Amino acid sequence: MQQIRDAIANALTELNLPSVDFSVEHPADVTHGDYATNVAMVLAKQVGEAPRQVAEQLVAALAGRIEIVEAISIAGPGFINFTLTREFFTNTTKQVIEAGGEWGTHDAWAGKTVLVEYTDPNPFKDFHVGHLFTNTVGESIARLFMTAGANTKRCNYQGDVGMHVANAIWGMQQLGIAAAGEMSAADLGRAYAHGATAYKEGDSAVVSEIKHINKAVYERSDDTINALYDKGRAVSLEYFETIYALVGTAFDYYFFESEAGPKGLALVAENPEVFVESDGARVFPGEQYGLHTRVFVNSEGLPTYEAKELALAKMKEDAAGTYDHSVISTAKEINEYFKVLLCAMDKVYPELAAKTEHIGHGMVRLASGKMSSRTGEVIQALDFITDIKTAALAKMVETGSEADEATATQVAMAAIKYATLKGNILQDSVFDKATALSFEGDSGPYLQYTNARINSVLEKAAAADVAPRVEHAPAEPYALEQLLYRWPEVTQAALAERAPHLVARYLTDLAGAFNTFYAQEKIADATDEHAPYKAALAQAVGQTLQNGLWVLGIEAPQRM
Repeated sequence: MQQIRDAIANALTELNLPSVDFSVEHPADVTHGDYATNVAMVLAKQVGEAPRQVAEQLVAALAGRIEIVEAISIAGPGFINFTLTREFFTNTTKQVIEAGGEWGTHDAWAGKTVLVEYTDPNPFKDFHVGHLFTNTVGESIARLFMTAGANTKRCNYQGDVGMHVANAIWGMQQLGIAAAGEMSAADLGRAYAHGATAYKEGDSAVVSEIKHINKAVYERSDDTINALYDKGRAVSLEYFETIYALVGTAFDYYFFESEAGPKGLALVAENPEVFVESDGARVFPGEQYGLHTRVFVNSEGLPTYEAKELALAKMKEDAAGTYDHSVISTAKEINEYFKVLLCAMDKVYPELAAKTEHIGHGMVRLASGKMSSRTGEVIQALDFITDIKTAALAKMVETGSEADEATATQVAMAAIKYATLKGNILQDSVFDKATALSFEGDSGPYLQYTNARINSVLEKAAAADVAPRVEHAPAEPYALEQLLYRWPEVTQAALAERAPHLVARYLTDLAGAFNTFYAQEKIADATDEHAPYKAALAQAVGQTLQNGLWVLGIEAPQRM
């Protein structure tokens, strides 16, 4: 694409035409060429000529000037279409095979350090499917930065202090869950739901007890509460690690509210002109900046989430060193909160605020609607994965695929992750199990199945003495090739737009094109002079699918 853009810009200069902003895109119909530009129509408005007249001037100036272009034509009111050479497509197939796992990477962020924070579960509470979906989004964003050459560091900020902890400890006391006895993550979830419900019901004695526990947790002033806290925190964090291993996320840094609290408290005290006194509390007057006011230190002198998160920005720098960009990925329900936080950060740490980006993604809903860990009406992440894995195993048996526990787990995670990422991450979506597990299109398992099919085809080709080679390609490129070369553009656009769904959409189109190609062409046929090239093309498509699945955090089983 860049060669075409540069050639057009040079032609404008040579023809003494004004420099304008124009697009170079892929036509919706590949029969119209591989690229198309609207430059003639943009120029026509400025030079007072008909678009086709301008297009004719440009086509004449561009003829024979772009090495990768075989033909240039004019379509419709003045679109200029470009058809790429056979050699370009052949070279792309060769490039994919030679590049392997590096195919599709670029250097837009090379030499830069990027921190990506996501998942952020709270110890003492359930790790539910909402956290699972949030993890999927954050992991894909981290991997997109990696494709751009960034030194990407994954961060996890966990709320190990606060009223939710006090609610859980009160619940533990009421339910007889002792620090010296057996304790599980399920026990903690049950205790939290019990305490949070009691607190919400508002009995003054209960509220007072829970507030006392909250203060004691911060101050470490009660040995009994400390013991419950220490045991519960350790159980939660160990449980979370089992989930991170299952979903394929390895965090570089863990940050905790218990560490951020004192630092946030000090920050607020050091900046009284930013955080003003209000009814015994310290607030940031967001209305002055077109936002809303938020409390950073409450009337009891305790730091709120806001103060802790403000301190977190500096904690990240202290841990990772100087970084170039910081992404925080959360559910969009707290978008307004982050606007205030970033505004306050700009007053305290302007250099950090300038390189901090918040991505508020939509929620993936289930048929039962929104979940609540307070009431205990949540779907545990592990229970959800197990349910999808069981369904995946049954589906694999039904379709005659190779069925085993390990592959079923990979298929289940593909179903969950693809369903999370196939739509714009800024919008809400609904998880439908049947659609997510489909082997027939627009699903993670479909992409996995296509990749496994390619592996099988290549094995059959090898048995027939057909080795992948890029020599003897047919004169005309296959429709499949007209999609394959676009992969590097997709990774660049997906990162620039923070849009993993562009990857998901492209992979689905590519898989569909390969399956059509497979239905029409014989690959394992030693009598076909083009069979080696077809095998090479299949290998290139398989590599692209694997690279794309990796970006989505999805494993690619060799057999299914």
